[in-house]
Amino acid sequence: MDPYTAAAPPTDEWEMEIDAIESPPPPPLLKEPPKIRRLDESVVNRIAAGEVIQRPVSAIKELVENSLDANSTSINVVVKDGGLKLIQVSDDGHGIRYEDLPILCERHTTSKLSTFEDLQSIKSMGFRGEALASMTYVAHVTVTTITKGQLHGYRVSYRDGIMENEPKACAAVKGTQIMVENLFYNMAARRKTLQNSADDYTKIVDLLSRFSIHHTNLSFSCRKHGAARADVHTVATSSSLDAIRSVYGVSVARNLMKVEASDDDPSSSIFEMNGFISNASYSAKKITMVLYINDRLVECSALKRAIEVVYAATLPKASKPFIYMTIMLPPEHVDVNVHPTKREVSLLNQEIIVGKIQSAVESKLRKSNETRTFQEQTMELLSSSPLVTRKDSHSSPSLPVSTGSRSQKVPVQKMVRTDSSDPAGRLHSYLDAKPLGEQESRNSLTAVSRSSVRQRRNNPTEAADLTSIQLLIREIDSNSHCGLLDIVRDCTYVGMADDVYALLQHNTRLYLANVVNLSKELMYQQVLRRFAHFNGIQLSDPTPLQELIILALREEDLDPDSNENDDLKKKIAEMNTDLLKQKAEMLDECFCIHIDQDGNLGRLPVILDQYTPDMDRVPEFVLCLGNDVDWEEEKSCFQAVSAALGNFYAMHPPLLPNPSGDGLQFYQKSKPAGNPSDRESEHNSITHGFSFKSMNFEGNDKEMGDDIDEELLSEAKSAWAQREWSIQHVLFPAMRLFLKPPASMATNGTFVQVASLEKLYKIFERC
Repeated sequence: MDPYTAAAPPTDEWEMEIDAIESPPPPPLLKEPPKIRRLDESVVNRIAAGEVIQRPVSAIKELVENSLDANSTSINVVVKDGGLKLIQVSDDGHGIRYEDLPILCERHTTSKLSTFEDLQSIKSMGFRGEALASMTYVAHVTVTTITKGQLHGYRVSYRDGIMENEPKACAAVKGTQIMVENLFYNMAARRKTLQNSADDYTKIVDLLSRFSIHHTNLSFSCRKHGAARADVHTVATSSSLDAIRSVYGVSVARNLMKVEASDDDPSSSIFEMNGFISNASYSAKKITMVLYINDRLVECSALKRAIEVVYAATLPKASKPFIYMTIMLPPEHVDVNVHPTKREVSLLNQEIIVGKIQSAVESKLRKSNETRTFQEQTMELLSSSPLVTRKDSHSSPSLPVSTGSRSQKVPVQKMVRTDSSDPAGRLHSYLDAKPLGEQESRNSLTAVSRSSVRQRRNNPTEAADLTSIQLLIREIDSNSHCGLLDIVRDCTYVGMADDVYALLQHNTRLYLANVVNLSKELMYQQVLRRFAHFNGIQLSDPTPLQELIILALREEDLDPDSNENDDLKKKIAEMNTDLLKQKAEMLDECFCIHIDQDGNLGRLPVILDQYTPDMDRVPEFVLCLGNDVDWEEEKSCFQAVSAALGNFYAMHPPLLPNPSGDGLQFYQKSKPAGNPSDRESEHNSITHGFSFKSMNFEGNDKEMGDDIDEELLSEAKSAWAQREWSIQHVLFPAMRLFLKPPASMATNGTFVQVASLEKLYKIFERC
């Protein structure tokens, strides 16, 4: 037998193997395309409701606009838990007919239009017939209404667009009351995102404020459920400026100027604009823009950006304008049907209109900037008397001082009234205020226990011997102004002249000193000198850095009501948190800023004994650490962190307004509408820049007490008294020991000479 033949496999096996190799794989099973189904009507309605009613303030806007369409003269809003548990809007309009109640909450039922052509000339606030229907799909809605001539009203409840029962006769006052309860009860995800009721209530108050300054012939009120005092309470006024003064305050109204623009050329644009814009003296951290187009409260991002560009070239970087504008156009030039919530509209020839309004604002603002005014009248008078500095001020040992022995007889014109060892000579003795002993005892109770806080400043360790720290300290020493140093070392604290400036006496001269600038520089220098030798202030509840940074970003947001940049803010907060967590070891070792592994801030340094910083400024401080520090270069890093700490620990004015003088108006309770003559008298007093109730006339103490929010006033007085105590007993003693004022303070307004005893004596001698 042939060996090759014997070794060959059987023919059947070869064929089987070839078949196995060459046979293609079976074709995949073909899947059929998904079937298109018609959504259930309830699902469609709930999806649409989520677009129209995005949050509680959206529901209130729709209901208030319905009340405006009903020719109401009074609209009252009551809110519970930010609107999630209860929204109640009551008006005195024409009411709803009994025959219309069955279809009141069905989708696309409206009394505003009947054909699509009507939309081109629509003047009412609503027109879609979706607001009430949308509310019934995400909440429980109850309507109580009465029309003119009826003996009684009707109450009926709705769910999913239909009546739950037949209308029941009930007692009712003129108009309509709509109650929306348990908003988003069937939308768990939406409800969870709206748990911050305080934030939503702030938006609601802002919305009612914006309505009230335009609809001046109406009265508005808004309050929390169960609260006796309304947070918004306005009455019909004669002008928008009066309404702005009532809602946003006298300080805003007095810095506004009227602006107008118009065009009647059919080939370009037809419009008429008038309103009020803030002048160059106005200062705020957030922009406020209230825009009405054909009496409809809307937003226009293009116009807002155009106006911001104009103000950016005029106002300081940190200041934002206040703008109220109303634009009237032919109805056919406005498309109102471009947004589910009617928040935006589309204009014909929008670019031309925006350009002309921008030019009008720029022209008005340029004229106001030429005649800029300042409210601090005392500083205005003193601006022409700056601190005199010589060219050789760095080499001079001090500013001119009196020479001679102590036994020498002092001339009359050289005698000084104030003695640093005699408290009776200070300004406080001439003011009707509480004794400082009470404030001292309060401070001793609230201050952090730091009996052994004194640092070993003259015992530097390896960390404090860093070349970069020594260079920064040498820069402070070499840049010190000798004349100012003499003033700081030997000055006598007289008292606070206003919220920022303190009065100091040095020899025979009186100075105004900027407390904020002085405290900022002192804290910065102390951080460098105490480098790596800090005691700590332990926070009772460690705070997540990410939440603090988001708070700071929202504070800087141009439009706090917009949620468009929330994802960006969150991303920035996450990146900065990760960065600070990486630098946590260095921050803890060098500056006693403790950040744990979870990114929580747990400890801050003690920079001055017996002084705790304002914790409301922690978010700004954390954001500054994340954004403004160059972590790559050692000297720049230490300098930036020290400057951030200096700004954070500086003795800024408290956030609550000063409870004295005009600031007392902030703490007045809103009074219900009473006798017209009383309201006119109160209005006249406010228009003159202050309230007569704030004056302490004999016999009127009880009446004044009834009009003041005593709890808030007490909190403000405590905060301001605590600050003044810290300035007198902590800041100035520390300045005398440690501060080396830089030369820039002699020319930047930190020190201003306001009086000289020798010159005053010559003036009085002539009289």
